[in-house]
Amino acid sequence: MTNIIKNPRITEKASFAQEQNIYTFNISKQANKTEIKKAIFTLYKVKPIKVNVLSVPRKNIMSKGKMGKKGGGRKALVYLKTGDKIEFI
Repeated sequence: MTNIIKNPRITEKASFAQEQNIYTFNISKQANKTEIKKAIFTLYKVKPIKVNVLSVPRKNIMSKGKMGKKGGGRKALVYLKTGDKIEFI
C-alpha cells in the first residue's frame, strides 16, 4: 500500500484546496482509484468520498547550459467529508 502513494504534494495550489477538504498526493504510474482509496484509508484512517487522477506532464528545462527533462508522473486529488482531516507531519 505504501508504494501506491509516494508523498503528499505540497504546493500553493494544493494548500488552498485543503481548505475545501481536497488533498493532493503524488502516486505511482500503475495505481488506480480503488487502490488509492484503500491506501489513504490504511495510512490516514479516513475514508475518501471521491478520487480524481491526473497526469503531470514532463517539462523541458535548461540547467548549466544543457537541456534536460524535469518532473512528470501522476497525482491524485482526494476528496474528504467536511469533518475529516489529514495531518501532515
